[in-house]
Amino acid sequence: MSKVRAFLDKIHPLFAKGGRYEKLYPLYEMVDTFMYSPADATQNPVHIRDAVDLKRVMVYVWLATFPAIFIALYNTGYQANQAMQSLGLETIDNWRGPIMDWFGYNPSNPLSCLMHGALYFFPVYIVTFVAGGVWEVLFAVVRKHDINEGFFVTSILFALICPPAIPLWMVALGISFGVVLGKEIFGGTGKNFLNPALTGRAFLFFAYPAFMSGDTVWTAVDGYSAATPLGLAATGGLQAVQEAGYSWGQTFFGFMPGSLGETSVVAIVLGAAFLIYTKVANYRIMAGVLIGVIATSVMFNLIGSETNPMFGLPWYWHLSLGGLAFGLVFMATDPVSAAMTDTGRWIFGILIGVMTVLIRVVNPAFPEGMMLAILFANIFAPLIDYFVVQANIRRRVKRNV
Repeated sequence: MSKVRAFLDKIHPLFAKGGRYEKLYPLYEMVDTFMYSPADATQNPVHIRDAVDLKRVMVYVWLATFPAIFIALYNTGYQANQAMQSLGLETIDNWRGPIMDWFGYNPSNPLSCLMHGALYFFPVYIVTFVAGGVWEVLFAVVRKHDINEGFFVTSILFALICPPAIPLWMVALGISFGVVLGKEIFGGTGKNFLNPALTGRAFLFFAYPAFMSGDTVWTAVDGYSAATPLGLAATGGLQAVQEAGYSWGQTFFGFMPGSLGETSVVAIVLGAAFLIYTKVANYRIMAGVLIGVIATSVMFNLIGSETNPMFGLPWYWHLSLGGLAFGLVFMATDPVSAAMTDTGRWIFGILIGVMTVLIRVVNPAFPEGMMLAILFANIFAPLIDYFVVQANIRRRVKRNV
């Protein structure tokens, strides 16, 4: 590391003010501050109201996704190997084939599953990082401001909420929309009112629904069709999920078709524990979402319905199906687009939980309600904080009258 430090110090004059590559200083600054703590301190107001710096917050969130990444690799390969076994396929008819032929396509072989999953996950992540990073650097150069580590989080979260079979050109398009229209046009990190990763995914969902929903996008094998447990629940309720062979434990550990990193509640809980321990994510939002989900699902369970099987789905099944757990931990707790006040965070989280179950149950044609619920709550977060602050002001005025 000392040699790297010496090299960065040596080339610094080329990028500093008056240097030959002055316009590329933000790119140099990104590399320098990612590896070393900056000597200067933030002077202007930022969205992180703590002594910890922005870099450490973003790196902690990035590290918290590692358990979900591991399960994404294993489960993606496991589902693909299982599908190939059921179809009687002996190889893959694309560039992954020659590599996987060395490892085989055995769903009982962990190494084979991890490698097969890696050949789908890492291309998605690399394209996400490169395409989104180009926009980040471009805006930083034009505006002459530093490149921060916020995109490390946006890129990994966006990759983890994509279907395994998503085309790579669509990945580039989605992250470009999320970074440019979801964040940069509002001023960049700390000024966006919507979650950039969810904004990009929402754009893809409505622009290219055939590639983001249905039964053919959740398993990385061409010609294989399999509905997610949440999709089964939307059409046949809990009975359909269990008849398809899915137990609650199986969905809790994440061995089922779904988005790359959203399937395993166990992996997500490990990330949540790390974020709460480091105080990077606020527990009030997570608890609020859980309260909203439990209260609304119990209400629908008590009401019941003879025509809509989703009314009978228990809250713990809602938690283990779809992207609810992932959104609860990594998306709803976004410090920029979430509510800032403590009371507002409870309201914000409860609103997301209620909206998620409401969309899933009342509109079974769109069973995954977490994405829309979070974006909906993002829009109202400033208003929630405003009313909370105004209420506090009125209470203080009454105490001093």
